[in-house]
Amino acid sequence: MTLHDLPVSTSHLPDPSRFTYPFCYEPHPLCVAAAEAVRAYLDGQGQWADELARGKMMGVLVVRHQGKRGFLAAFSGTLGGLTRQDYFVPPVFDTMQPGGHFEREQARISAMSRRLAALQGQARSMRAHLGLDELLRERDAQLQTMRAEAAQAKIRRQKLRQELSPRELAARADELARESQHQKAELRRAAKRWERRVQETEAPLRALTMEEQALAAERKQSSETLQQWLFGQYRLLNAHGERRSVGEIFGQDIPPSGTGDCCAPKLLQAAYLMGAQPLCMGEFWIGQSPADEVRRDGHFYPACHSRCLPVLEHMTQGLLVESNPMAARYQATRGKFSVQYADGSIIIVRKPEGMLSVPGKDGLPSVQDILREEFPQGAPPMLAHRLDMDTSGLLLAARTPEAFQSLQRQFLTREVEKTYVALLERPLPVGHEGEISLPLRPDLADRPRQMVDPVHGRTAVTRYRVVGQEGGHARVLLHPVTGRTHQLRVHCAHPLGLDSPIVGDRLYGKTADRLMLHAQSLSFTHPASGKRVTFQWPYI
Repeated sequence: MTLHDLPVSTSHLPDPSRFTYPFCYEPHPLCVAAAEAVRAYLDGQGQWADELARGKMMGVLVVRHQGKRGFLAAFSGTLGGLTRQDYFVPPVFDTMQPGGHFEREQARISAMSRRLAALQGQARSMRAHLGLDELLRERDAQLQTMRAEAAQAKIRRQKLRQELSPRELAARADELARESQHQKAELRRAAKRWERRVQETEAPLRALTMEEQALAAERKQSSETLQQWLFGQYRLLNAHGERRSVGEIFGQDIPPSGTGDCCAPKLLQAAYLMGAQPLCMGEFWIGQSPADEVRRDGHFYPACHSRCLPVLEHMTQGLLVESNPMAARYQATRGKFSVQYADGSIIIVRKPEGMLSVPGKDGLPSVQDILREEFPQGAPPMLAHRLDMDTSGLLLAARTPEAFQSLQRQFLTREVEKTYVALLERPLPVGHEGEISLPLRPDLADRPRQMVDPVHGRTAVTRYRVVGQEGGHARVLLHPVTGRTHQLRVHCAHPLGLDSPIVGDRLYGKTADRLMLHAQSLSFTHPASGKRVTFQWPYI
């Protein structure tokens, strides 16, 4: 591990007064200079060219050590198939240490997997040889036929009971009851016969099945034990010199795979071990964007939430950290909140950027909280939809349960028309229009980011039209057909969409003063009058 020199051009820059808030930040000029130095180094490492071209997250940490200012560098996961490379900080724990416990256990579990696959192959061959699957299909067909015949007979008996006179029904009651009992008994006897026949047929397979089940259970237990052991090996420091394992940090929750292997924890751990003072930190992307995510070459990104939030909350203890800029932004935007229209059924809200629609985990007041304060009489107002915290624009709320149900139905049937206006990072031809269809789902490893997933994603469709250019930025009208989380942001930024992030998008583009996305128009049927109404708030 090497403490690298910063470019001489940065010598006039003072040390930051506070350490980077890793989940929302504008990269410090020292970090930008360090990142450029890392890129220059990587440009000379041809052996990694293909891997880096496919995309890799890198990180830099500017520190002061023994009176000297420099920087440390890290890569996420592995590079060149290894966890250790010259120039970069080492892993918090090296899972690839030759002959180590992890490697031995991984080899043992892999051997179990190979044996399990072989057993499953033998079982499939034996089932085919015994004709077991064909026998089961024959059983199911016969029993299904018997159940259908019994059901038809029951219908005939019910119809007969309705048609017979009371005297005739009394005379045939026992006969009808015996017929019903007989059919049920025949079905039970047939099921038992089939059960014995299946058991006899699959007897040669039983030992193989038992071995397969036992091995699968052993492998599962071994994997869980190794995982728990691994969580205990990642013992992370903070500025107070306190160590806590990943398992201790997450408590009852199971840490996501790869926890502790991101750039930020590796960098801070290395700094603490060498006795250096962390000054500022940043993580940046090199190479192409993955097909399912939105990453831009050279862009800085916040630390992920699922793996890094609990870890970095521990590791930054003892550092003077910048305050969460989103909290500060809320205080600045509270005064911009206003109600554009209200009647007995609905409320139209002008939501400023930086304000939550509904309460979140950080405890910041939301539009929903404010509405319930400002409209204390009657049922609490209910938001009919939401806007991202970073998005400004019109929000629709209901004042009665009946109005809420009406609006929800309209959103469900896509009767509500929404128009957004956005400024994109790069220009596009004026008049260019079309439709984007990219299925979306949450990025489970990095919420609240969303990712494109053609297999498991939910349908997401956006219509767009470029209406102007402003200072090198395309001005675009966006009409979401569906309403998925971050739909417009991903559809604009993704290479298969408009391939141009919205200005100020801290998750999918570059951070700026604000996200230039505004919900400027809402059209819907008024739940009380039944008339079509439109509300507008031109803004950006």
